Amino acid sequence: MSMSITLKPLDEQVLVITGATSGIGLTTARIAARRGASVVLAARSAGALKQLAEEIVREGGQAIAVVADVSLEEDVRAIAEQALATYGRIDSWVNNAGVGLYGRTEDVSTADMRRLFETNFWGVVYGSREALKHLKLGGGAIINLGSEVSERSVPLQGMYCASKHAIKGFTEALRMELEDEGAPVSVTLIKPGQIDTPFTINARNYLDSEPHHVPPVYAPDAVARAILHSAEKPVRDVFVGGGGRLVAALGHLAPGLTDRLIEATVIPGTPSGRMPRRDRDKSVLDVPSEALSERGNYDGFVQKISLYTEARLHPVLTGAVLATVGFLVSSVFGGSSHRPARTIGRKGRSPAKALHIRLEARKGREAEVEELVLEILGHVQQEPGTRPWYATRLSRRVFEIFETFPNESGRRAHLSGEGAALLMKRSNDLLVRPAVITRLDVLAASEA
Repeated sequence: MSMSITLKPLDEQVLVITGATSGIGLTTARIAARRGASVVLAARSAGALKQLAEEIVREGGQAIAVVADVSLEEDVRAIAEQALATYGRIDSWVNNAGVGLYGRTEDVSTADMRRLFETNFWGVVYGSREALKHLKLGGGAIINLGSEVSERSVPLQGMYCASKHAIKGFTEALRMELEDEGAPVSVTLIKPGQIDTPFTINARNYLDSEPHHVPPVYAPDAVARAILHSAEKPVRDVFVGGGGRLVAALGHLAPGLTDRLIEATVIPGTPSGRMPRRDRDKSVLDVPSEALSERGNYDGFVQKISLYTEARLHPVLTGAVLATVGFLVSSVFGGSSHRPARTIGRKGRSPAKALHIRLEARKGREAEVEELVLEILGHVQQEPGTRPWYATRLSRRVFEIFETFPNESGRRAHLSGEGAALLMKRSNDLLVRPAVITRLDVLAASEA
């Protein structure tokens, strides 16, 4: 993303949000209004839309409601027209509206597949093209909602994944064209992981029970923060949640293994066993939900914040984490009175080095430890001296990490890096006992 693009502070912006009455769009609209933005709310749910606009105005914010179906180009054009008629400009446009579709690919009707693409993909295309008519003149941001499945598909949501892959391809091409022109428009792709929104309740569902998410699951606030950050500062793309980043990385390194892991978790984990709340022909693919709701049906642990995403968007703030590095070094190599990690083994002198780390989660904190492991990976991927890196789960509560380094200096750099600092910071809270870090020498290896 070109750093010459300057975006306005949020409290000086007119912000268009499609899909504004549910989940991520609703959360983003409320936060943006509280932070002083003038919001243009677009959705098909006329009643919920009116209620939201009145709520924002009642609380001192600025908002207008535009009933629109983003699968219709003329409706998207009307969003821009009403924004200009009311506020005289558009500063950021968030293409968020989307619908879900659960079922095996051979069971889903092609008519449903096409309707999904009309909203999820063509809605983004129409919104981006309409936004450009105005943003190329005064500058601003286009923010498109992709998904973690823009990078790695999952079973039972084949056409949804395909639509998010298409959004990624369109967004990347548009960004390059605008950069070539020198247009003052930033283009961001937001890639949320599993988010606790009404998406699973509202989706067209061909399964025998209501679908729900497979952990790790995040709150919609985490996505809203990423969207609004991108409205103020140019960002190319960002995962919301370290889980999606991990799966994408594993998919590149070991695609066959990743397929099997996803199959083993997503296919049995998606059906909730609960009766669907909506009839199949009453999904949002067919009718607006008219429910002003941010959260969905996930009854497990929901992460309120993604440390990986916050670190990605606010690298300066990670200095607070780095402040613990000195404590980490003294704990591992020195004699601290409180040692969150115990290191055993010998340093050795062989060229290749390794670490084995065992983590045992406290009861009820397993999902948080899983998230911690994924967040650590986000830091490790910035360390050129750490390859390869694996995380495994031995049982419900026991996790292990194995990582290798070309030499001792690489291993030492890792032990004083951001991933290790994060482990230090969370260890006492999440683990039954201090993590055991074992130094190993690599005696032989095969790259076949």
